[in-house]
Amino acid sequence: MPDRRSFLKALPGVALGLFALPLRLEARRRELVSHPEPREGITGKEVVSAETLRSEGHGDEVIALFDGIREMPEVADGLACHCGCMLMGNRSLLTCYYDKGMARGCLICQGEARIAIRRHAEGQSLEQIRRAIDARYG
Repeated sequence: MPDRRSFLKALPGVALGLFALPLRLEARRRELVSHPEPREGITGKEVVSAETLRSEGHGDEVIALFDGIREMPEVADGLACHCGCMLMGNRSLLTCYYDKGMARGCLICQGEARIAIRRHAEGQSLEQIRRAIDARYG
């Protein structure tokens, strides 16, 4: 068992390590959640349909997000989702809107879609959309 003097000597190092841990974890998360390149010829055919969403009881706002993502699959497929689903195997924001995706109820998936849809409609590039999403969720 360490004596009091050894404990007090070690205390600043332990405190610094505990302070740095969140920074290291955040750096690791950013490394793992990077924007993928959109796949060639990607379509929105796997995005859940409005009819399915309506039958599940989802409202117009959620349905509009799915419709918007379906119309711009090449953009959504080039965006990382910051909710953590990419760490569980999802490829991109587009896949959050597939049948097994989380976008039906995930506020981050939905928020990123709102940004992407609005900025795509304004004519912004994929890089500009990525920066806007990273500024909000990254």
